[in-house]
This record gives sequence, C-alpha cells and structure tokens, in this order.
Amino acid sequence: MRSGLDNKRNVIVLAVLGVVMVGALVYFAKSMFGGSSPAPAPTQQTARTEPAAARQAGSRNEGGRDAEKLPPLEKLDPTLHPEVMAGAEALEYSGVGRNIFSLVSEPPKIEQVQGPIRPQPIAQPQIAQGPPPPPPIDLKFFGYEAAGGARKAFLLHGDDVFIAVEGDVVDHHYKVVKITPLSIQVTDLLYNNTQTLALTQS
Repeated sequence: MRSGLDNKRNVIVLAVLGVVMVGALVYFAKSMFGGSSPAPAPTQQTARTEPAAARQAGSRNEGGRDAEKLPPLEKLDPTLHPEVMAGAEALEYSGVGRNIFSLVSEPPKIEQVQGPIRPQPIAQPQIAQGPPPPPPIDLKFFGYEAAGGARKAFLLHGDDVFIAVEGDVVDHHYKVVKITPLSIQVTDLLYNNTQTLALTQS
C-alpha cells in the first residue's frame, strides 16, 4: 500500500514542477520577444505633485514624437522582394567625383601644374678667375747705411741677417733693385714680382 501512495505522490510532485517550468519558460519568452515589463506605479506623493500634462509628456522625446516600436519577431516578414532589390541596383552614380563603388570609373582629373613648384635659383654669372696673386716678399728692411757713396740695406729673413747693396741677391731668392733711406725695392725672382718694402724701426 505504501509503494502505491509513494508513486502517486511522486507523480503529483513531477506534475507541479512541470507546470512551474512551463510558466517560467512562457514568462522568459515574452520578456525576450517583445514583451514589456509593466511600469512601476507612481507613488502617492508623485501623483499629487506631478501635473497630468507632465505625465503625458514624459512618454515623448524632446522632439514631441513617439518612439517607433517594432512589431514582434513572429510578425516580421522574412520574404525577399526582388523588385525592391532590382530598383536599388539600377541606381546610377550622379556625383561629380570618382565613384568609389566602381572599379572601371573614370579617375578624377588633376589640374596640371602651371609653373615649377619651387622657384629655380638664379644662376650667378661666372667671374673669370685669373692666376692667384704672388705671395708677399718675406723680408724685413730694418737699417740703412751710406758710406763712401755706396748704399747698404740691412735685411732680416727669418732669423738670418743680410747686408746688401743694389744688385745683390738675398738668399738666392730676392734681388735688391733700389735702396733709399726710407724704403727699398726688391724683386721676387721666382714670381718675377717687384715690391717696395718700407723701413721698419726696431
């Protein structure tokens, strides 16, 4: 007798659990596919202080238009409409630039450069360069003497001291041409250059 009662009790429990699970599934399906949860009831204080016009305006956006609500998924039409798609494909690009959706469209026209981008440097006239000037004569005239009608010049070349008269060659390089009390004329034999050296007070 007990086994029969236990079986009936188990069947009743299973039936109750099945009903509860079915109800939970139905509630979950409604909340996922378009079901909306009821709005909470306003409190007594809010109902007293909030005007009726404000409560009606609360369901609208700032533009004064109601938000669009989509139909449930089971009412949407999944059928394709080829005539609508053909109309979209028949549209032709009418812009002024390049059609980025076409591989064979004409490339945009680029204006040709009218002049050089960077100004060309002005060519400087070439100046004819002659031979370099001869180097200065490396002698120092620091003394003069006139005895017996002969004029003598005291010259310093580096650390060497020379006593020369007109016509002498100093250090196989410089020829004394003319001697005066305050200056002498010397010719550089290598460059054939004559220069005047003033008397230097030592």
